[in-house]
Parts: sequence; C-alpha cells; structure tokens
Amino acid sequence: MQKVLIIFNRNPYDGTDVTWNGLRLADRLLDAGAQVRIFLMNDAVDMARDVCKMPEGYDQDLVAMLKALIAKGVPVQVCGTCMARCGLYRNVPYYAGAQKSTMVALAQWVIDSDKVLTF
Repeated sequence: MQKVLIIFNRNPYDGTDVTWNGLRLADRLLDAGAQVRIFLMNDAVDMARDVCKMPEGYDQDLVAMLKALIAKGVPVQVCGTCMARCGLYRNVPYYAGAQKSTMVALAQWVIDSDKVLTF
C-alpha cells in the first residue's frame, strides 16, 4: 500500500481552489487504496478550527471535507507552533481529530512516506 503525505500550507479560503483540490485528491487516493496522511501548517491550520467558516458565495465547506476524511480514518496533524503564529484565528484550538503536532513528527512522516505532495 502506498503511503501518501499531503501537506497543506495555504489559507483554506484564499480565493483559489488549491485546498479544495488537495482535499478531493486525498479522498480519491483513499478510495484507490492509498494510506493518506495530512499535515497542516502555515495558514492552512485554520482548516482545523471550527471557527473557520466558508465565505459567502463559496460552494465548498473545506472544514467539513477535512472532517469527513478524519472520519474515514485519515490521520491529520497540525503544526503546534503555527497555532499561535498563523491563520486568521491565531490561538484558537484545533477541533477533535486534528492532532497538534511538531516538525519532528512531520519529518518522520516525510521519511516514512512513498510520496509527499504539497498544496
């Protein structure tokens, strides 16, 4: 089984479809039998906060998509340092299922992955 790590860096609702496409890819990889892991850092950490709401006029709920992946067993780790430094909702805790993590843990995931993708 292929181990795929997807690292998200961007603000979830930055006016592009980058994060949405990354989440869709994660779901398709999972359906194809890959072991998928997700790491959020920089402004992408907002996606692991319940206070992050989709903007008016946007048709995809990225937080709900990430929670659906978690419900399917996809481990999600979120940069602990970024909690206080990044995103619109600095210092707001992450929701259940999104595990506060470290660069050391990310480095281990990178070493242990067959493929690493960044969005």
